[in-house]
Amino acid sequence: MANSQLQPHRGTLILVLGILSLVVCQPLGIAAWVMGNGDLAAMNAGTMDPSGRSTTEAGRIIGIIATVLMALGLLVILGMLVLGGFAAVASNAGN
Repeated sequence: MANSQLQPHRGTLILVLGILSLVVCQPLGIAAWVMGNGDLAAMNAGTMDPSGRSTTEAGRIIGIIATVLMALGLLVILGMLVLGGFAAVASNAGN
């Protein structure tokens, strides 16, 4: 395909979503990750402009990091809730 027939890349959008997912709203990391995977696949297939590959990869990686941090945070919160429940049951058992 000629460059004029290729889909434009969304590298800047993906990078912005990745950065926002670290700073403001972690679920945006999932969007950056999914969109980055799709765009990189299209670039590898030759249907998307490959000039934004590095920006797309950076946004995708930041999205992955934000998603992992969000999952770890949720696990910590869940663990605290479980431990709090055990503590409440233990304190009531002594009465």
